[in-house]
Amino acid sequence: MVAATPMGTSVRVVACLAAVLVLFPAPLAAAEQRFALIVSGASGGREYVTQYDRWTTDLSKSLVEDLKFDAALVTVLSDTIQPAVASTADNVRRVIGSIAARMTREDVLLIVLIGHGTFDGTDSKFNLVGRDLESAEWAALLRPLPGRLVIVNTASASFPFLERLAAPRRVVVTATNSPAQRFDTVFPEYFIRSLADTAADLDKNGRISVWEAFAAASAGVRRHYEQRGQLSTERALIDDNGDGIGNEASSPGDDGSYASRTYLDESLPGAAPTDEVLLRLLQRKTTLEAEVDDLKIRKTFLSAPEYKMEFERIMIELAQVSHDIRARTKS
Repeated sequence: MVAATPMGTSVRVVACLAAVLVLFPAPLAAAEQRFALIVSGASGGREYVTQYDRWTTDLSKSLVEDLKFDAALVTVLSDTIQPAVASTADNVRRVIGSIAARMTREDVLLIVLIGHGTFDGTDSKFNLVGRDLESAEWAALLRPLPGRLVIVNTASASFPFLERLAAPRRVVVTATNSPAQRFDTVFPEYFIRSLADTAADLDKNGRISVWEAFAAASAGVRRHYEQRGQLSTERALIDDNGDGIGNEASSPGDDGSYASRTYLDESLPGAAPTDEVLLRLLQRKTTLEAEVDDLKIRKTFLSAPEYKMEFERIMIELAQVSHDIRARTKS
């Protein structure tokens, strides 16, 4: 009988391992879970019921049908007589606690608040059915969540939420840039629409990032007031670097990079990456276009030479940025 050599033993071990891997392949890494909580708060009047219901329905439908969320992971709380799904503080706590128990570090939670907001001089509240929750209370509720968060407060007087809720690995959007902006907002109309609008895909990678949805919604709000000849009573802000300051889409400053790499749709292998250079160019183009709109409003207050000089400056830079965008797209 010939003794097995160490090399022969190694070959047999490798062969056995290969057979095991064929029969019992290694489990694939778990895909990220995408949770959503839509809170439609106290309507505060019959005239708001239909509008809030439509926004809530459109958003939940878009998440499931367009962005392919698991319907079981999309929770809607609203102003209803059904206790289990009413937008009460207790139900908000219950749902967030349930998500926290299942959520991993790589999972994503989208929270969208639709309704009225108030500011008492110290803190901002989102109006719920029954007792409201202040922004500081929302911050405490969200603190234990281990995953990535996208929080969109579309209500009036929402700005303090940005300061309170900002943190690393979070994108916080508010419909207003000041607690003094207490009028009803139209931001939810345009934000919800942008999530599935291919025109919002600025870098044309086939996906709409949170930044792109925010930029498209901000432009929609601006056009809404311009078309009506009204001064805008809301200016949306985004914070994605955790400093709690926030910026508008037309002047992103230090914000926008993380949000431009944060998507709400299903992550697919081989998907085109975000081109951040192209995105910055597109952001600059958005800023210049907003400056043109603003200049048209200020035209009556400027002398003809002043208007011409400012108009030419913007047009020259806009032409250069547009050239750079075309070159970047071709490359």
